Amino acid sequence: MKFLMIGLILIGLAGCSSKFRSYHGPEVTRVVVLKEDRRMHLLHHEKVLKSYDMGLGFAPEGHKRFEGDGKTPEGHYVIDRRNPNSEFHLSVGISYPNPLDRARANASGKSPGGDIFIHGKPKKYRNAGRDWTAGCIAVSNREMEQIYAMVKNGTPISIYP
Repeated sequence: MKFLMIGLILIGLAGCSSKFRSYHGPEVTRVVVLKEDRRMHLLHHEKVLKSYDMGLGFAPEGHKRFEGDGKTPEGHYVIDRRNPNSEFHLSVGISYPNPLDRARANASGKSPGGDIFIHGKPKKYRNAGRDWTAGCIAVSNREMEQIYAMVKNGTPISIYP
């Protein structure tokens, strides 16, 4: 009977699990993305706190120039928003496009696009392969829960080729 009660309590607690995690470690002062290596690093100053394998846009080579090109931006941006109800589990927004990105796209008569995020990978994209997004950075849902807890709005993010 005692084991049955413990089992029921554990099942009940598992049902209360949440995608929202807590983080009490050193502040993430910068996010560094290395597109060629498909690696993202969360740093506290010069020390790497966590590293993740990641996927990119479906046309991963080169800097994002305009909406629909399937490229992930390159450059220096800021984490500027959060979406706890994302279609992609959880997501944090990247401040693309910046004024230079807008000017380049406008000079070509195109929209620079937007809505670039770091996000999870929902079940409907489970078999999508490594580089499947429209220009975002994708990690596993479990990893996205860690990132969402660790990275705050205003954190700089540098995305390198």
